[in-house]
Amino acid sequence: MPRFFRRLGRLLKALLSREAPDDPFALRFLEGEERELYLAMDPRDRAHGVRVAKRLLARYPEAPDFAVRAALLHDAGKALRPYRPWERVLTGLYAPPVPPYPLRRGLVGAFQVRRHHPLYAAERIPDPRVRALVLEHHAPQSLWGRRLHLADGEE
Repeated sequence: MPRFFRRLGRLLKALLSREAPDDPFALRFLEGEERELYLAMDPRDRAHGVRVAKRLLARYPEAPDFAVRAALLHDAGKALRPYRPWERVLTGLYAPPVPPYPLRRGLVGAFQVRRHHPLYAAERIPDPRVRALVLEHHAPQSLWGRRLHLADGEE
């Protein structure tokens, strides 16, 4: 049950936050299609990505550029089908197993985006190093994937 309350706390913080994303910081690292992906994200998701990237750099100043870019873009797949506020709450608390395709409308589509947003983002990221880290940010397998996962999990 403690995990549920942690998730609920993170969710409420994300929903109620009106923090403006530090776009100039992010855009220093991103180019071309990555900039477009980043700017298409909800401001809350952009602010979260910036916090994760800054936390990653604070812990690991030697972090390679591709890991910082992955931190900034790890939730970019959520922009494929933006959440309504009530969907964000529900999918933050419960995410049933659903296939990634075809992408549906309504609540099933919201569950798909919640569960498969790393895949949706990775399909749009040209750099294979960034793509690999974004794909594994919920299940880190590499050194920088683990570090990205840790930086993301301490919000």
